[in-house]
Amino acid sequence: MTDFDPNDYEMAELGPAIKDVDDIAALHAILDKEKTGQNRPGAVALIESRIEKYEHEDEDVDVGSLNLDEMSTADVGNAVQSIEDVDELRTLLEREEAGQDRGGVTRLIQSRIDSVAGSEEGDGEDVELEDELPPEEKHPDLSHPTADKRHVRALQDGTYRDMWVYCETQAGELVDVSKEMLGKARELMDDYNDDYDADERVVAVLIGDDVSKHTDDVIAYGADVVVVHEDERLRRFQHTPFCEIFCDMARAGASHDGGEVTGGRDEDWRDYDKPRYVLFPATNNGRDLSALVQAELDSGLASDCSGLYIEDTVISNPVKTGVAGEKKTFERVLHMKRPDFSGFEYSTILCLDNPRREFHPQGGSVIPGSFEIPEPDSDREGDVVHHEATLDDDWFTISVTDHDQLDEGIDLTGHEVIVAVGRGIGANPTKGMELALDLADAFEDAEVGVSRGIVTGSYQFDGHVEQYTHEDRQIGETGQVVAPRLYIAVGISGAVQHKVGMDESETIVAINTDPEARIRDFSDYFVEGDLFEVLPRLTKALQDGELDLELAEAKAAGDDAAATDGGDQV
Repeated sequence: MTDFDPNDYEMAELGPAIKDVDDIAALHAILDKEKTGQNRPGAVALIESRIEKYEHEDEDVDVGSLNLDEMSTADVGNAVQSIEDVDELRTLLEREEAGQDRGGVTRLIQSRIDSVAGSEEGDGEDVELEDELPPEEKHPDLSHPTADKRHVRALQDGTYRDMWVYCETQAGELVDVSKEMLGKARELMDDYNDDYDADERVVAVLIGDDVSKHTDDVIAYGADVVVVHEDERLRRFQHTPFCEIFCDMARAGASHDGGEVTGGRDEDWRDYDKPRYVLFPATNNGRDLSALVQAELDSGLASDCSGLYIEDTVISNPVKTGVAGEKKTFERVLHMKRPDFSGFEYSTILCLDNPRREFHPQGGSVIPGSFEIPEPDSDREGDVVHHEATLDDDWFTISVTDHDQLDEGIDLTGHEVIVAVGRGIGANPTKGMELALDLADAFEDAEVGVSRGIVTGSYQFDGHVEQYTHEDRQIGETGQVVAPRLYIAVGISGAVQHKVGMDESETIVAINTDPEARIRDFSDYFVEGDLFEVLPRLTKALQDGELDLELAEAKAAGDDAAATDGGDQV
């Protein structure tokens, strides 16, 4: 690892690259190269954190010697990870509460207590839950006692049904991700009804001006019920009115006070307190609305999801079960998968009740392009419900008097071939882009895209290719999602964020000098070679109609060594 240079990696790629480095000397060398190179604060913190992990991994922590007043929150977090004794952890918690009483520190220690207690073989006794005093009495010294972590408005023994889908429109048109979510929701609820012998529905929500014209469409894409609110003031998205309308729809006008339902209206089409599940698009407006709505509905949110499924799950965390050492089965849980911030794996987010409160709706926002747009079924039938509610004039404090529409840029979807360029062109950025453009021109229907590393990097491009390096051509989680017949990845390592944007391509060809590049694992063909040499040969082969590539000598032993778990090596 002495030749490892962190400056060659984006932040999202650095974590995966050093995750297996456990030699402290090598890590210090990597840290020195970062500090003498780009010196990115995030990268320095990441490497230092890994060094600290191995420096303290085998040390026994003397609880009595810990001076919490001189330790940062991060220092305390690192220290408690090595403490396995619940009594010692509780002693630390008492010392912190009697001292600075920092909320972040107390939560870290309490979380470690819960983790250790849950991993021990318990005797089935109830976990001691914190008292039921209201925040004002629990924290008389605080100027904002309602900032207490515990929510007080959540329902108790509520009734939840159906999967709701917020169907966003832009410039009067239904956006594609709304259709994707409807198709996925239809699939999920069909399976759900079979698995649980239930009869729950997909409910589409349309809010805006002149959105009733989309009711037939959303039914055709999978909705059983469409709830519509129209008002000419809703022509453009605004946080407050859209949130208030959606939440009023979800709660049928009711209020939830102290766990009880008060008020509300009878609605013929439903007989429940709140939706069981709710999906939003992970667009700019959808991200805003999803956070506001889920907070107002007293639940949680998994943002930027790319995978969804529903099944039962077994949990042993005493915070959720209420009993140390015991496991509990939670039924009908929406599992929401999203790319991890580290960039090399996925996390699955669950929204589970605990003994004090219920978390519904279970909600998430969906990355556009994560699911296929279903074929619309014009013969499907569904109910249309017109939502009636008075909109407060105070909700409309901002009005748009004039606007300019920005150029939407290039649309990479729908092309037969995509040539995608990554950091591998760093030796000669302009030449690398020229070669990629030449290759794309050799096909009848091809476009050039780029990885996030090109967009955020400090590469210098000549003017005639610079236009191809902008964000509007970025492929990945925060860019476009494409599924061409042929995807050619040129000098791209294969971070999860990029994989999300191209994984559905019919055939993936990767060109990279690194035989261990992650993209190899999900490529159909892997060309180990210098792109500056390989691309001209591919372009000439396309132009001449002949391809003459020799199978590279395999580095591993055996006749079949050229074949890998991922793509075939050529």
